Amino acid sequence: MARQRLSEKGLLTPDNCVVTQIDLQPQMLFGVANFDRQMVINNNVALAKAARIFEVPYVLTSVETMGFSGHTWPQITAVHPGVEPIERTSMNSWDDEAFVAAIEATGKKRVVLAGLWTETCVALPTVQMIHDGYEVFVVEDCCGDVSQLAHDNAMKRVVQAGARPVTALSVILEWQRDWALKGTYDAVLDLAKTHFGAYGVGIEYAYTMVHKAPETKLPAYAVPVAAH
Repeated sequence: MARQRLSEKGLLTPDNCVVTQIDLQPQMLFGVANFDRQMVINNNVALAKAARIFEVPYVLTSVETMGFSGHTWPQITAVHPGVEPIERTSMNSWDDEAFVAAIEATGKKRVVLAGLWTETCVALPTVQMIHDGYEVFVVEDCCGDVSQLAHDNAMKRVVQAGARPVTALSVILEWQRDWALKGTYDAVLDLAKTHFGAYGVGIEYAYTMVHKAPETKLPAYAVPVAAH
């Protein structure tokens, strides 16, 4: 079923943007001190899933995988198994020709951007993308830094440069926009129940207790077996 096009007027739609996630790697997460690390993983996975649900172009990049940072989180690569991270040496992804080409190839001028750390891997490409005519939406609760001061200063810098701060959930709801759009309705509710705490629990409660819908059934847990 074709997805209905949404009005823009300054808002994000699934048709007018590209999502990029930058350097979601173990060594980068080790250094995050301003947000709970599990929350950072959760929100990034939710954003990655939403990009698939709404068929938004998606660009993934990594830095110094073997030399320093480690492999991209398996939780992310599982969501987009066909997407290879663009490997870089530069701290600023906008200095990398392959990354720039990947963004340009989407034809989108609005970039939904998340990454680690905020003051380098997020702030540097954001400032330069804006200079080059892109509109950047920084997904703040998908980012993190070595201190609260570092993160806050980076966010001030990108906002002063013209970036729009958003959250993972706000992006998802902006893409959905209308609960009458049933093509993505169930998937968005599943995202909320899986990744967004009290909001998701409230959805489960309302549907089962008020609307008498069946309870959500999850796959039975299988204990991993040790390899021999």
